[in-house]
Amino acid sequence: MAKKPDSVAPERSRRARAVAELVPAIGGLAFKRFGFTQSALVARWEEIVGAQYARHSRPESLSFPRGKKDGGTLKVAVTGALAPMLKHVEPQVIERVNRLLGYAAVAKVMLRHADMEPPRRAAVPPAAVELSSETRSTLRDIADPDLRASLESLAQALSASNGPPVVR
Repeated sequence: MAKKPDSVAPERSRRARAVAELVPAIGGLAFKRFGFTQSALVARWEEIVGAQYARHSRPESLSFPRGKKDGGTLKVAVTGALAPMLKHVEPQVIERVNRLLGYAAVAKVMLRHADMEPPRRAAVPPAAVELSSETRSTLRDIADPDLRASLESLAQALSASNGPPVVR
């Protein structure tokens, strides 16, 4: 069976690709599924509405009238207490979203009340624990300095913990 001459296989390179190169393509499909053709709207939401509003709201979808790609409705999930305040700054939000996207994509904002998870706090690294002399003597025998540093860090983390590690 002969191959079709006009079908060209995509060119593959042998270089390793960074994960950051792959994520936009994969994430783009997920965003389109939820009505976002531009992932920048979700990624830069805090920049659009500000830190205070971003903590209590998130964009859900962007829908357009049939056959058009402008004059759409941006649906935003917001906590109950912040909804009236966000309604007052709606013109600024529309203007900033349209500036970000580069055209008049949004004509109105529709708010939906939702519960927001509180922002996660950054994990505080455990305090450095003094290693036992037995552990230090076993680490001293390792010739590779990078491996020794990694194993020492692991030993400190394990000695600082209580019980088995918790996987989240």
